[in-house]
Amino acid sequence: MQIFSRAEILLPQGEDLSGWSVVACDQYTSEPDYWDRVEQRTQGIPSSSHLIIPEAYLSQPGLDGRISRVNAEMQKYLSEGLFRTLPDSYLYLERELAPGKVRHGLIGKIDLEAYDYKPGSQSGVRPTEGTVESRLPPRIRVRQDAPLELPHVMVLIDDPDGLVIEPLAAQAAQMQQVYQFTLMENGGAVRGWSLDQAGADRVDQALARLAEQAEQANRAIAPDKAPLYFAMGDGNHSLATAKACYEQLKQTLPEEEWKNHPARYALVELVNLHDAALEFEPIHRVVFGVKPQELLDELNRFCEISQTGEGQSFEWRTADRSGRIVVKNPPSQLAVGTLQLFIDRYLASHGGEVDYIHGEDTLEKLCQREDAIGFLLPVMGKDELFRTVQIDGALPRKTFSMGHAHEKRFYLECRKIR
Repeated sequence: MQIFSRAEILLPQGEDLSGWSVVACDQYTSEPDYWDRVEQRTQGIPSSSHLIIPEAYLSQPGLDGRISRVNAEMQKYLSEGLFRTLPDSYLYLERELAPGKVRHGLIGKIDLEAYDYKPGSQSGVRPTEGTVESRLPPRIRVRQDAPLELPHVMVLIDDPDGLVIEPLAAQAAQMQQVYQFTLMENGGAVRGWSLDQAGADRVDQALARLAEQAEQANRAIAPDKAPLYFAMGDGNHSLATAKACYEQLKQTLPEEEWKNHPARYALVELVNLHDAALEFEPIHRVVFGVKPQELLDELNRFCEISQTGEGQSFEWRTADRSGRIVVKNPPSQLAVGTLQLFIDRYLASHGGEVDYIHGEDTLEKLCQREDAIGFLLPVMGKDELFRTVQIDGALPRKTFSMGHAHEKRFYLECRKIR
């Protein structure tokens, strides 16, 4: 079974692609002004904004009406011939995030039979963070009757030698360019090319070599577990939604039909974990409603800490004190995992709350409260991601961030799922 493969890709033709393409629906959830500007920018023109429901609106009244309008718009675009079809295709893309900062990707489809978001998953495609299943029902309602999917899912490969995607940059001049335009709202720019038969065959061969490497690594670090070929980057709840809808569909169809049904697959962007433009940023913690020294004492009893030495470490801040913690016997592969395990247990028994913070300056300000203590976490090394997911399973929530909101994937390509 080939997990990632070529897809029938739909692209809008003859339209203003800058107006067509909008950022992932799970961004700017606390900034309704952003989505108001998008709505004004795309009013009266074909746009992917009319085919999605921003997550900021999922909990608002009138969701069923929004879903009906989205499905009707999809049907309208299909019946009016808005799209051109690229059959059995891969698309290579370059996303310019800032001057000199370009992220490279490959559009294809993931076989949902090879993906499982449940805890303890041993599937070939796995989430890097835990899936909150309570977030799925409204997303399932949006997808279950939709004729099209638009991906904002980014799936990672662990390809330090650059076997799969990197060679395509040198071949782009010989490919057919299918789009190039500026993205709205300071999203940068994007350009894409369709691979010919020979190029697609080379990608398939490189993916096969990478799979062999993953199997070798698995035998070395986790021989009692199944190999991990692909790890989720962004959009895990969207892929989990696709999986849930597919599993529901399987219950209604004979095997020969669901095995070849388009809903068995999901369109995604494949990105190399080692792409220079893909930056991991730590997400820090601030705990409120506690006595900082009592919390530190309890942390020492939890995992035996010191202030010096080598090993897993992180820093702490209060209104008038600071320090460094070295964990002598960490229960997790990552510092963030060790700390999150402790925080969860501490809050359950002592009360308080935790917030997840980007940036040291913000953390410092929040720690001025007498009942607060902040923890500054180190950046997770890229070489730790696959190994940790392989050994520990899905990472603790809010382990890392892959870039800022405006750098997330924008909707562009479509695919029929009905």
